[in-house]
Amino acid sequence: MAALKGRNLLTLADLTADEMTRLLTTAAQIKSGEINPQCPQKILGLVFKKASTRTRVSFTAAMYKLGGQVIDLNANLTQIGRGEPTADTARVLNRYLDVLAIRTYEQAEVEEFAQHTNIPIINALTDLEHPCQILADLLTVQEEFGSCKGLTMTYLGDGNNVAHSLILGCALMGMNVRIATPKGYEPDSAIVKKAEQLSGGSSEVVITTDAKSAVQGAHALYTDVWASMGQEDLAAKRIPIFEPYQINRELLTLADPKAIVLHCLPAHRGEEITEEVMEGPQSRIWDEVENRMHAQQALLAEVLGAV
Repeated sequence: MAALKGRNLLTLADLTADEMTRLLTTAAQIKSGEINPQCPQKILGLVFKKASTRTRVSFTAAMYKLGGQVIDLNANLTQIGRGEPTADTARVLNRYLDVLAIRTYEQAEVEEFAQHTNIPIINALTDLEHPCQILADLLTVQEEFGSCKGLTMTYLGDGNNVAHSLILGCALMGMNVRIATPKGYEPDSAIVKKAEQLSGGSSEVVITTDAKSAVQGAHALYTDVWASMGQEDLAAKRIPIFEPYQINRELLTLADPKAIVLHCLPAHRGEEITEEVMEGPQSRIWDEVENRMHAQQALLAEVLGAV
């Protein structure tokens, strides 16, 4: 199994199936208290150009639990916000930090940081992918069912960054994934093709416009807001288009009786998910939230060589 020390995580496609399994195993062991890796005197930098609650706090908490420190590089308080070239910022931060998590718009920006640094760069969200979220999601599925392999995950809604990383993550774990989305809102076909290559035939990726068929017998139902960050002006127009994809009691009854419900948050209750389902007995959303911290603690420990 290849070591993750010093590695970037720009996309889940950077990982092998063994490496993904290793990360989730490490996260589970950290959560249970079986292991307690430490990274004393290591410094995590956060460059967040998009607003954040869970990602910012979970990364900060994770690094503190590892015995390290965090520097929050607010774009409005640094030269990043004044137009300093990405390459120059990257070279500067490379001299000060041990690892850097970036939450931004363009995937090309995290890739450029990686080109100009030799410290691990972590994609904390771009418009293309949200890999750390999916580590937490799959950890939650693994906790519930004991394994992800052979299960079916159904995602309903916009074929966005979360959907992209979910497709890749499920493929790595041998989990079938169905994406149900309105016509014209499908995920990037290149991501789907990459997932098929990663899975090696161990999982199936289905893209459909039929929410009911996608949910049939699924072990986990997943959704996200219908208009992502920066698309708020489109939200009202999208509601009638996406209404058939709402996770509600009726749709949930079509899934496996033991199915769980996931949401990356923040949620618009009454839109992509009902209050009843979100707060219902099959929801694992709050466990999923907690698992952001454990999954990222594992990721940081791995790339810093602490496990």
